[in-house]
Amino acid sequence: MTILLSDPRVSAIPLHESGERMVALDASFGSAGALVRAGLAARLVEAQRLLPPGVGLEVVEGHRPAAAQQAIIAGYSAELRAAHPGIPAGELYQLTSRFVAPINVAPHVAGAAVDVTLVDATRKPLDLGTPIDANPEQSNGACYFAADGIGSTARACRDLLSAALTGAGLVNYPTEWWHWSYGDRYWALTTGAPAALYGPVDVQSDAA
Repeated sequence: MTILLSDPRVSAIPLHESGERMVALDASFGSAGALVRAGLAARLVEAQRLLPPGVGLEVVEGHRPAAAQQAIIAGYSAELRAAHPGIPAGELYQLTSRFVAPINVAPHVAGAAVDVTLVDATRKPLDLGTPIDANPEQSNGACYFAADGIGSTARACRDLLSAALTGAGLVNYPTEWWHWSYGDRYWALTTGAPAALYGPVDVQSDAA
C-alpha cells in the first residue's frame, strides 16, 4: 500500500537538522540550476555516473519556497473540491497529498527533493510515460511510478531512472515517477533511518 506524505507516520519522524548548505546543480543536470542540499547533490552526481553512456539526468526543480508550495496546495485542493463537492476535509487533505506535500513534511521545501527525468546525449527528454507534474486526474493515474499501461519504452526508462537513483540512496514518492528525495522525513520512513536530516529551509546557496 502506498504511504502518502499526509500519513501521520511521516510527520512523526524526528528531525535532526544537519544545517547542511544548499548548492546549485551544475549544467550537467540541465539548465534549471536547481538548488538542493549538498548531500543530495553528491548523490545525484553518483546517480548520473550509474547511468549508461548517452543517458543523463535532467533536474527541472529542486528547492521550492514554502510560499510556492502553499500556492500549489491551494490550487490543487481547489480543483479537487470542484471535482468532489462536499468532500470531507480529511479526505481532501489525503487526496491533495498524492500530488503535493503538506508544508511541514514537504521534501522540496527542505531542499531534499528533485523533480527529475532522463535525457539523451543531445538533452532530448526520453519517454517516461507522462509529462513531469501530470497529476493523477490529468494522467488517469499514469503518473504513479508503477502504473500499468504506460508502454514498454516508458517502463524501461522509469526502471533505468529508479536503478540509478536508488543506487545512489534516493527514494521515490510512488505517486510521482519524477519525484526523488534524500534526507527528508519520507526518506527516513522509507529507509528506516532514525531521523530526517533536512527540514524546511530558506534559500541560501553556495556554488556547487
